[in-house]
This record gives sequence, C-alpha cells and structure tokens, in this order.
Amino acid sequence: MSHLNQEPSKQPKATASVPKLPLPELKETLDTYLRCMKHLLSEERFQETQRAVKRFGAPGGVGELLQRKLVERREEKANWVYEYWLNDMYLNNRLALPVNSSPAMVFPRQTFKAPFDSLRFAANLISGILEYKSLLDAGALPVDYARGQLAGTPLCMEQYYRMFSAYRLPGRERDVLVVHDGSAVPEAGHIIVACKNQFFVLDVVINSRRLNKQDLLTQLEKIIKMADDEDERQPPIGLLTSDGRTEWAESHRELFRESTNRNSLDLMERCLCLVCLDDDSKAELSDSARAMLMLHGGGAAVNGGNRWYDKSTQFVVGADGCCGVVCEHSAFEGIVLVHFTEYLLQYMLGSPSKLVPAASVSELPAPRRLRWKCNPLMHKFLNSSADRLRRLVKNLDMKVHKFRHYGKEMIKLLNMSPDAFIQVALQLAYYRCHGRAVSTYESASTRRFKDGRVDNIRSATPEALDFVRAMTDGNVSNCDAKMELLRTAISAQTKISTLAIVGMGIDNHLLGLREMAKDLKMETPEIFRDEAYRISHEFILSTSQVPTTVEMFCCYGPVVPNGYGVCYNPQSDHFVFCVSSFSESQHTCSSQFVKSLERGLLDMRDLCHKYKSREPRQGPTPTEMPAQRSKNQEAVTLVKTMSQTKLQP
Repeated sequence: MSHLNQEPSKQPKATASVPKLPLPELKETLDTYLRCMKHLLSEERFQETQRAVKRFGAPGGVGELLQRKLVERREEKANWVYEYWLNDMYLNNRLALPVNSSPAMVFPRQTFKAPFDSLRFAANLISGILEYKSLLDAGALPVDYARGQLAGTPLCMEQYYRMFSAYRLPGRERDVLVVHDGSAVPEAGHIIVACKNQFFVLDVVINSRRLNKQDLLTQLEKIIKMADDEDERQPPIGLLTSDGRTEWAESHRELFRESTNRNSLDLMERCLCLVCLDDDSKAELSDSARAMLMLHGGGAAVNGGNRWYDKSTQFVVGADGCCGVVCEHSAFEGIVLVHFTEYLLQYMLGSPSKLVPAASVSELPAPRRLRWKCNPLMHKFLNSSADRLRRLVKNLDMKVHKFRHYGKEMIKLLNMSPDAFIQVALQLAYYRCHGRAVSTYESASTRRFKDGRVDNIRSATPEALDFVRAMTDGNVSNCDAKMELLRTAISAQTKISTLAIVGMGIDNHLLGLREMAKDLKMETPEIFRDEAYRISHEFILSTSQVPTTVEMFCCYGPVVPNGYGVCYNPQSDHFVFCVSSFSESQHTCSSQFVKSLERGLLDMRDLCHKYKSREPRQGPTPTEMPAQRSKNQEAVTLVKTMSQTKLQP
C-alpha cells in the first residue's frame, strides 16, 4: 500500500498522458494577490499588506529563494503542490468529517412499498458497483476530456483508481491517506454492509464466482436477520468516525489494543466500499431533509452510527427511500464521484431485475459480523462522540432550492458563461444579505495535469463588487451602465477561472511558498503572518459547481462557522442550489440567502432583457457581442500560450 500524504500513487493503467503542473511566476502571483485583496481590506490594512508583499518579492529576498526551491521541487515531483495541498486541505484538518468535509450525492427519492424493495435496490446497486470495479481493474474506463473552457483537453484519471482502495486513517495531528494497491481483481474484494449500527463482511466472490444480483439479495436478507439478533448486538463503533479527527485518533488507539478490534478495523480499511442499510428516519423527506440525512445520518438517535466516515465511498439505502452516497473527500473530487454515481444509476435503470426473496435454505455461507471489544473508556468515548454528533446535527441549516425561472441555456444565449453568471449572482446575494464582499472559494479542477486536484477561483473580484454595488446602492440607475458592469464582471470571472484551470491560480502557489519555508525550517515569512493572509483564507463563501446528467444533486457544509456552503447544479432550464450554514451563527441564514439569490438571479435576467429590448444604437446587445467574444477569446488565447510555455517538465 502507499501513503498518499507522502507521495501520490503510481499512475493507473488507463490514463491520459498529461503534463506536469506549471509553476506561476512569483511576481504574477504577488500582483494578483494584492489585486484580489485590495477591495476586501481597509485602506490602512491594505497598505500594510502591500509593504509585506513588496518585501517578500524584493530582488534577492526570501520570496525569490522560496521560488527557486519550488522550481527544484517541480523537477523532482510528479506534482509539486500535491502533498502540500493534500495536507493543508484535508489531512491536517481536525474537524469532524460529516458536514465539515465529506460531501454527499443525493439520489432521487425512491418509493419502497415494502422492506424487500429497499434490499432489491441495494442488491442492484452493489451489482453496478462491481461492474464499475471490473472496468477499473481492466483499465477499460474511458479517459475524461475537459468540457467548457478549453474543451477537449485530456484529464488525469488517477483519482478514479482510489475510489475503492483509499482509506483515511485518523492521526493525532495529521491523518494519513492510505491507498491499498488493489490492482486487486474483484475476486479478492469484499464490501461492508452497515445495518442497525452493526457491520457485516459481504464477500462479493465465493468459490471463485462473483455473486450475481440474486446472490447479493440473499446475503442482504441474511444480514437483516443477523442485525435483528439482540444477543449478538455490538456497540455502535461507527459513531467514533463521526468525531473530530484528534478525538477519533485517541479512541482508535484505544480500540487498537485488542486483537479482535484490530481484525475488524483491518477488514473495514480494506473493503471496496460501504453499503449502509438505514432504518426509516420518520422524517418528512424534502430535498433539504434528505440532504441533511445524507450528510450526518440524523445523529445517534437515527442513522448516525450506521456509517464509517473514514472509507472513501458509503452508499446509503434508506428504508424510507432516502438514498445517496457519502464521499471521504481527501481521495478524489466531486466530479469523479458524479461520473461514478451516474454510471450506477444508469446501470440500475438499464438492467432491471426481477429479484425474489431467498429460498429458506441457501448454500451461500452467511456474511460475517464485525466484532468489537470495548472497555469502560471506549463506552465513554462513544457517549462523547454521540453527543458531539448530536450538536453537529442540530447546528446544520440546509436549504435545497430549485430555481425554475430559467437555466444555463438562457445564459448561453446572452453569450455569457453560466458558471461566471452564477458566481456573480452569489456575490450579489451575499452583498444584499450582509452589505460587504468576502473571500470566496470556487473549486477549479487542475486535472489537466498529472495528479492534479483543484485550485481556487477567487470569485470576489473587484469587478463583481462594482456590479453588485450598482445593483444595490442606487448609485447607478442607467441600464446601459449596469449592463456594462455585468459584462465586465462576467469577463473578469471567466478570465480568472481559465487561469486557475491551466495551473496559473494563486492559492496553490502561495501555499507552496509557505510550506517550502517550513521545509527549510525558516521563520514564517511576514506575508503569511499578515492579517490579510488570514482574511484571504477565511472562505465565508465556499462554492462549487457540480453538474449532473441525471436527477441528483451534491451538498456539503460550510467551511467556517460564520460561512455558507453553496453547491450548485446548472441544468438547461433550471438550477439546483444547496445552501448550508450553521444555526449557531448569528450572521447567517440559509433560507434568507436563498431568497436573496433568487431575487438577484431574477434582477440579472430582467437587466439583460431590458437591455436587449432597447436595442441601443451604440454598443452590442447581449445576444450580439462580437467585441466581448473577441475579448474573451483573447484571454483564452493568452492563457493557452502561457500554459504551453510553462508545461515543459
């Protein structure tokens, strides 16, 4: 096995030939950093930041030394920022995984008329999982190609090959992402089925034969009966994995003292995935309620203990029809999970099966129950974990909203990027709620490069702030002027998005410089001690576009106590927004943010239509903007040229 916080795993069999991640020029990053922060700081604080940045980037200064060391690191590593990024984004983070880190995909609500229906759904799902695993083992998964901006570029496929083999091991100060070298054929695998807070080993191959759907259904029926056996009931150990990472590391160390527990932990770590058979939550299953149940299971009193959050993928099949998948995020990005789950849902639709209840006698050996030995200290840990999960459940404020007035096709007719349009709308929504602009995170995939994960698109641009002020402060009443500000904001957002996806974003570069100083045992440079750097990384708006081709949606929690998590799914004629915040914060409210977002999207549509209907003699209409198209094309050509000159190893 390999530990991915030390070095990425070897390249999988079927993957594209992609170049190394480029390293931006120091001056470009520092100039962009100042531009990103100036409008978010007071004039006095910005002057201090400007002086710190100038000293850092001075000729012969510490910045140039760290940049040279990064150049050397790029020569030596497959991806110069991967290890730094993985530790900073995930493995150093001490917060609990549910809500704070692990996103979920929520499937369309299923209608199960009887308990057997949910087992049949689960058996069909597991069969699809094994089919997908076979594709990976055969190296037969087609290479992904970029869509949208700079479409057609092949993407690194390495993340797909961690979906069944990765496991996040808790540590006191830093977790370890373990990847088992499971070039392992499906014949060697097992899955773990969770039911009533118990865990069962379900071998997917018995006597050299992979189980078919009917076999899987038979085994699931056995598990249901075994889980009901009160005499064999085990403690709800899964609750421990929902705790803060340092707390879980402490209880994990205590668990590990017993050989019985070590055996169970090893089986959990090496499983392909989990399938969680949840009890009826007794809740009204709106989209918002299902999103919350998927993220945290409803707490110890519902299905919160029927999880094992360290495993990369957990498929949830609720008796009440609440179904989906929870992802441990350190191993792969959301779009990889989307492609996988779309395959599964299409597989299940395309291969309906007439499964029947098992015969009273079955030749298949029964699944094995994972057993745990718990001393009084472990029971104390369990009670503490249950209490902290209860508080987390109570604190999450989630609102899933379907905006049905228009979708991405209308925005395309305006010759604008749908993603950029939505990002500007998010800035408008936050400004209307809170009267200011804040640091915003939008994930940008860097899979165009070897072992690429993501960088940050800093969507709180000065151009966006100019537009939202014009829309809210009453200083600009002229329709033409507002439209020009909107086009400028869209253009700025499109440009920074393109720079991020071609490896020219600033956040990974600044992270690399900071971590290189640590590696060299240097004093932390002033630029990273400056208050502006802390503000720049307090992402009060944490956003991500996760589009799907089938009916489902992605959701996650905020990343700071006073922030919002906003995941959006643009469809042709509507948008799905999943907005999360924390109830304990006096500064946030998900439903109010959604109202502000809806109003902003309608105002932006009305502005565009009003401008178009007037058809001014000077200046292009929204549907005829050759000059704007030319500007955007110039930006794309520029970054293409930059990337081509910097991609050489």
